[in-house]
Amino acid sequence: MRTLKALPRTILTLLSGLVATLIYAPLAWIVGHRDPSSRTVDKIVRSWAQVWLRAGGVRMIVTGADKVDTSVSHVVVANHLSNFDIMVCFAAIPLPIRYLAKKELFKIPILAPAMRAIGIVEVDRQARSAALASINEQSARVIERGHSLIIYPEGTRSRSSDIAPFKKGAFTMAVTAGMPVLPVTIHGAWEAWKPESLMVYGGTVHVVFDEAIPTVGLGRSDVDGLRDRAFALIDGNYTRLRTEVQS
Repeated sequence: MRTLKALPRTILTLLSGLVATLIYAPLAWIVGHRDPSSRTVDKIVRSWAQVWLRAGGVRMIVTGADKVDTSVSHVVVANHLSNFDIMVCFAAIPLPIRYLAKKELFKIPILAPAMRAIGIVEVDRQARSAALASINEQSARVIERGHSLIIYPEGTRSRSSDIAPFKKGAFTMAVTAGMPVLPVTIHGAWEAWKPESLMVYGGTVHVVFDEAIPTVGLGRSDVDGLRDRAFALIDGNYTRLRTEVQS
């Protein structure tokens, strides 16, 4: 019965998302091709994300956004449990952000040129050492433009409602670049649209910002501690929100 009730919302979400992509991707390509640092790009991407979320019946409650220093580029780290996470981050994070995307997405017509034009970082997980060099090169361009980089340190979407352990890559990058790490917790997106599922249920999504963690003066030996600190903040927020929702 729940699935049948979700069917109209699912159809609306997928159709709206497709139309939004057909409209906003060419706009992003035009603006990004001329100036990938343009704030207009961020407005376009945020509008694209909001179409998906509104059609999907997602209501966001954002806490702590006032803590974010918008004059500084960050490495943003967030948990990744849902098909909606990218849209939620684009809509909620008060920074011009770019993210790492697997190379398969760069094969999609219309979307791929727009992603390249605005500076989305292409990741080839099979290339290993060559992939790391390419990621570092592309990420450096993102930072030079004054953008922040969002990385989901779990590595992929969790197939359960629990947060998976964090990998070190995002934190190594932050320490190397001397960029603060901004922990962001997302709760409710998994229930709204689970990975590997077409069915969209919608609902309330909480987005919580913690204070950014400075990395100036840190070295490679501090990466594990930085990762563990960010995980503790995000997992703690997530556990608290899950308990509050269930009670």
